[in-house]
Amino acid sequence: MFELLDKIDTPEDLKKLKLDELPQLCAELRQFIIEQLSQNPGHFAASLGVVELTVAIHYVFDCPYDKLIWDVGHQAYGHKILTGRRKVFDTNRKHGGLSGFPNIFESEYDAFGTGHSSTSISAALGIAIASQLNGENNRNIIAVIGDGSMTGGEAFEALNNMASANPDMLVVLNDNNMSIDKATGGLSHYLLDISTSRTYNRFRNRATDFLQRRNISGDGRHSLWTKLGNSIKNIVNRQTNMFEGLNIRYFGPVDGHDVRYLVQVLTDLKRIKGPKLLHAITIKGKGFKAAEENQTAWHAVGGRFDVATGKPLDAPDTAPSPPKFQDVFGHTILELAQKNDKILGITPAMATGCSLNIMMKEMPTRCFDVGIAEQHAVTFSAGLAISGFVPFCNIYSSFAQRAFDQIVHDVALQRLHVVFCFDRAGLVGADGPTHHGAFDLSMLLPIPRMIISSPYDELELRNLMYTAQLPDSAGPWVIRYPRGRGSRLDWRQPMERVEIGKARRICEGEKGVILTLGPIGKRCEEVVRIMSERYGVAVGHYDLRFAKPLDGAMLDEVFAKYSFVLTLEDGAKKGGVGEAVVAYANEKGVTSCKIINIGLPDSFVTHGSTEQLFAECGMDVESIVNLLIKNLI
Repeated sequence: MFELLDKIDTPEDLKKLKLDELPQLCAELRQFIIEQLSQNPGHFAASLGVVELTVAIHYVFDCPYDKLIWDVGHQAYGHKILTGRRKVFDTNRKHGGLSGFPNIFESEYDAFGTGHSSTSISAALGIAIASQLNGENNRNIIAVIGDGSMTGGEAFEALNNMASANPDMLVVLNDNNMSIDKATGGLSHYLLDISTSRTYNRFRNRATDFLQRRNISGDGRHSLWTKLGNSIKNIVNRQTNMFEGLNIRYFGPVDGHDVRYLVQVLTDLKRIKGPKLLHAITIKGKGFKAAEENQTAWHAVGGRFDVATGKPLDAPDTAPSPPKFQDVFGHTILELAQKNDKILGITPAMATGCSLNIMMKEMPTRCFDVGIAEQHAVTFSAGLAISGFVPFCNIYSSFAQRAFDQIVHDVALQRLHVVFCFDRAGLVGADGPTHHGAFDLSMLLPIPRMIISSPYDELELRNLMYTAQLPDSAGPWVIRYPRGRGSRLDWRQPMERVEIGKARRICEGEKGVILTLGPIGKRCEEVVRIMSERYGVAVGHYDLRFAKPLDGAMLDEVFAKYSFVLTLEDGAKKGGVGEAVVAYANEKGVTSCKIINIGLPDSFVTHGSTEQLFAECGMDVESIVNLLIKNLI
């Protein structure tokens, strides 16, 4: 079907092609990605934008000996296809299949695992220095960073270290002026200025030609021409280019979709020692019209689509369905902000993913997308809070791990009124272990004075958000909720105050009871029904609402009435709310009941559908029923 791509199982096969054949290969690779994702959805636009870069890098460099590190790993589909995984690419993001991100356990060509952003330069620098220490001076180290990830603080820390360490490594900056949403901040404007400034590029090119014609290399020569050449280089580069100012040789900007020219440039750069950066201008979604025109919507596709038109293939469900939790957040924060002029919205490049864009559209001056910079997002929120505002800092749960110190030091220690809304808490499905919100509860529970809550349903999310912004709720507050849809069609109800630390009883039982936190409790309604109808056993069910503070009065009641207590949470079992319940029981000297905790295991949960992963973790309905039978019948 694909004349050239079907012949390529490794980069060695790619190198057998003639240079003039590479544009055809790029077209075939791009079409292969489009066709595959039209039937098996996943991250889409980013990998289309780096097809030529991917082909050129593997054509010039010798991976896996040379080390290629991808930032925001959803750019790496083309890389996976060219490195022996084309025939199984239809398993991408499926349970038991390929990971949607580079994975060192999957292939020797994946030099470093990358699911979060802004890590590639740091990892590549470490590998480069290690190679030097091992005497492997002919090994090339390449970091491909882009899709907004250069805005992350770790990338700047790595560049600063890279300047002083002086390694032999190449950073390829894939500049598409996007992350998921449009790139924001000074760096995106700076890169745009570099790439579009006629004065800068014309002067730089003329100065370079001038020096080359006079064979001014600056390599240890001390002639007048050499000194003049170095002075010109300083004027052109150091005063107008921050990378050169850091002693990192800058090349570009170049057309990131001209594969033949990229091969030429990369071949030249391969011979140059020291730290260097290639600035490539690309188009996210390149080669697929719908993705080029709406890059945010096509960042990742959620269903099958027609390759020719981009229109969805799956018939839409016309039956009314509950909204996604993220959309309830988006509408609710706007509603609250319209009544409370102190409320502000903050997100680290997840405006659309978290639905803060709903408020951003109506109140652009009260919403702040700070770029892929979770640490800054938290401390920026702290600065707003200490000045009398009520920031809602909206972050994916797994991304919040990156700002743990800021949550502790800058917010909790100072008792600041920051409301953290952690989207994608719990299992997220096909994105896998880099994105599961598995550790937020274990991470946050030890922090003093934190309020940690999780809504049972969408209406409860609204009530928690309403309560969290009230003046007498001042202090650090976390509201965690999962990816996906809730259960209520009638979620647009007036908001009510929730009593902090107060659980609620869903139903009474006889000998056994289940304590749950958050929307995972909804599956226990089915458990309770099965136990009653199939086995004639009444099982109690309580919604904790708060992981911290726990409802001590409720727990006292439970321990006095029930002989068997089962806790269920969609976070790590170790250090989670279940263990907090056990600790409370131990402090109270409870010996009259057996307590079993169910949560995510002490291992990294793989990727797959949410239901597959719940079953694998023993958290599906039948597994819970079987555990209750074992202990109650």
